Amino acid sequence: MALLDDSRNLPGIAGEARVEDYLALLKPSVMQLVVFTAIVGLVVAPGGINPVIGVIAIVCIAIGAGASGALNMWYDSDIDAIMSRTQNRPIPAGRIAREQALVFGLVLSVFSVALLGLATNWVAAGLLAFTIFFYVVIYTMWLKRSTPQNIVIGGAAGAFPPIVGWAAVTGNVSFESVVLFLIIFLWTPPHFWALALYKQSDYSAAGVPMMPNVVGEASTKLQIFAYTVILAAAAMLPTFFGFSGWIYTIVAVVTGASFTYLAWRLLRTREDVAMRKAARTLFNYSLSYLFIVFFAFMTDNLLTRFGSFT
Repeated sequence: MALLDDSRNLPGIAGEARVEDYLALLKPSVMQLVVFTAIVGLVVAPGGINPVIGVIAIVCIAIGAGASGALNMWYDSDIDAIMSRTQNRPIPAGRIAREQALVFGLVLSVFSVALLGLATNWVAAGLLAFTIFFYVVIYTMWLKRSTPQNIVIGGAAGAFPPIVGWAAVTGNVSFESVVLFLIIFLWTPPHFWALALYKQSDYSAAGVPMMPNVVGEASTKLQIFAYTVILAAAAMLPTFFGFSGWIYTIVAVVTGASFTYLAWRLLRTREDVAMRKAARTLFNYSLSYLFIVFFAFMTDNLLTRFGSFT
């Protein structure tokens, strides 16, 4: 998923692995958004689900996301040791061996997929397995180091959780869940490219072809703005197709306009320090944006469903 995973504030002590180090392998900050969007997909899906089974499903999705994070850290430990925000992660800091992280990630992957299939259905389990595969193999092993479009294509991995949550309830993939996928998918490039703008030196030193390092700042800022405009439009699809109400519509309009304004301000900023500050502001806002929009969608749907029984 597309959150900033910053390890600089963790104690950098090499030695025997602690429980905290294994938890760090799961990328808990990234997991938060994965879990939340999966919950939204699960809660708004028609038909409902037994609360205990629902909790198990969310735990499985969280473990699957954590497994992806562990396998990502296993493969990327070489570049993590170079980048300032990741060099204190458990593997480059010497607290966990690469082989341990690999085994840990593989075991959690198999466990999460198998338990989700047994607890809910194998459609949801298959989607979770594909999500893990996509993030680890397609994004981490292939796209991340080979193309500046790594985030655009690889962003699909972080967009699957609401579809998995929906499928855990219904056993299928619906148009509504695909729209939720699309919103996250379109959100990912401006979110990550804003980060890349003020972390260019890190990505350059690690040899990761992020957009600013390949096509330059001006083109990156233009693409951020373009994706943001498309995202704001896509966020109106639930309203257009009638599966959201006025609460979501108002929130989507206001947050989309704010996101677009910040992207426009970044586009118009020329001076280096001001540009980096504007990029960081946009990045921080993008985190809040997705939480707010998905929370509004879930609230709107729950109120509509509750009202239909009164």
